[in-house]
Amino acid sequence: MPTMSGAQALVRQLRSEGVDTVFALPGVQMMAAFDALYEAQDDIRLIQTRHEQATTYMADGYARVTGKPGVAMVVPGPGAYNAGAGLGTAYAASSPVLLIAGQIISGALGKRQGQLHEVDDQLDIFKPITKWNHRVTRVEEIPEAVHEAMRHLKTGRPRPVELEVPPDTLAAEGNTDIIEPEEYPRASPASEDVARAAKLLREAKRPAIIAGGGTIISGASHELLELAEFLQAPVMTSQQSKGILPEDHYLSVGTNYASLGPAHRVIPESDVLLAVGTRLLIRDLETETPPRLIHIDADATEIGKNLPAEVGIVADAKEALAALLRQLRAGGSPKESRRGEIEGYKTRFAEEVRELAPEQTDIVSTIRRTLADDAVLVSGVTNIGYWSNVAYLAKQPRTYLTSSYFGTLGYAFPTALGAKAARPARQVVAICGDGGFMYSPQELSTAVKYGINVVAIVFNNAAYGASQWDQTHRYGRRFIGTDLHNPDFVALAKAFGAVGMRTDPAGLRPALQDALAADAPVLLEVEVPNMMPPFQIVP
Repeated sequence: MPTMSGAQALVRQLRSEGVDTVFALPGVQMMAAFDALYEAQDDIRLIQTRHEQATTYMADGYARVTGKPGVAMVVPGPGAYNAGAGLGTAYAASSPVLLIAGQIISGALGKRQGQLHEVDDQLDIFKPITKWNHRVTRVEEIPEAVHEAMRHLKTGRPRPVELEVPPDTLAAEGNTDIIEPEEYPRASPASEDVARAAKLLREAKRPAIIAGGGTIISGASHELLELAEFLQAPVMTSQQSKGILPEDHYLSVGTNYASLGPAHRVIPESDVLLAVGTRLLIRDLETETPPRLIHIDADATEIGKNLPAEVGIVADAKEALAALLRQLRAGGSPKESRRGEIEGYKTRFAEEVRELAPEQTDIVSTIRRTLADDAVLVSGVTNIGYWSNVAYLAKQPRTYLTSSYFGTLGYAFPTALGAKAARPARQVVAICGDGGFMYSPQELSTAVKYGINVVAIVFNNAAYGASQWDQTHRYGRRFIGTDLHNPDFVALAKAFGAVGMRTDPAGLRPALQDALAADAPVLLEVEVPNMMPPFQIVP
């Protein structure tokens, strides 16, 4: 076995697993790992951020547009805590992110001496937001631990993992081998479950489909479209699965978000519902005769959790849909076209959204018309981001990113940086509010330093808008803690060496075209009034 340091074992195993980018912030406990990354910089690009939260947000953005694990690296204690919001977001979105966290020296573990950055039982703080986490204290354990982390990221439901390495273990030398990367088979469905599901769908008069984020993760676009066409079933999506079918296709009837969505009209009129890769959490759903439910998910704990399932299939979405389609084709012909009816669902939902939020839908439509079909839109926790969930037409998988149920204020800009670092040839736009953008304006430095040319559209209403809307309509306009004092955003961008621009909604399209054409990171400020969010609808 070759002799190497723990840090070299860590970096060489990452390289063996196909890692080409690490998002990191240095500190004393991790300097041996940084030195090993210096040796490997021809193969692994290091992107150093200005705050630890950006390491995991960027790793998440990288992972979601590529489907490959994104890797972040931070010091223990405050560094690890700061990275927690990004890791929690990745957990909510079922995103494969590896956080490599430092530790105090191994001889001081558990002694509560007050070592620099010490957190007793640091592993425990990550357990609720990771699929697996582990600490290594010997050089010889490192390759196997990294390989095991990758196995968890690449099998079943991909959620984040965390690996801790003390500084003395990184600095020590040992004899160990680097492990070759491994290909993991997809989880196949049980044939009897597929047969039961096919029978229900064959007998259905009015089937419908809900596709969740699991269909994006498994790359099931082709199978989903063919099955929907065979069944002539309207397809509803979640925020996480926008783009799994082109949303201008007649079978794609829209996205369920908050209490809005086609589900409230489609599900009560359906007799069989096929749910694929989704938690099936639909707010305010009321139906006297619920449809018979077929639920497919890689995570067995999700099946039947929110709605009772008649048939549960634990399997990869792509594999299960392909098997179901084969079974249906073997037993009969495609169902008669329902195109007119399905387009009716789509039209009525679009009209409802337009009637509720004409200003917001105009802005979202302008953004859609200006971007390329393969552009990546990161929908932030802000008014236009909320309405984008239901009004933006995503046309390809992995082009629409949200913070899922975590609702992470401030995640959009650094996540977009990670997406652009992974896909530099694509347009990448972050939809930010003035409140959320100010969580990480310092990452303009990262964008300029590494030439990560994201366009951040900052919608400025000088408020935490949803909270101020709440105070306006539920708390008698008793305003406290929701107004904002903002910088000059154009000057702020220019101070970092980025491009700063300012416009209003009427001038958004030409301004966005100029921003996309600029060979630089761009902050595009759009001044807007406070507007109604979709989860606080006031007649």
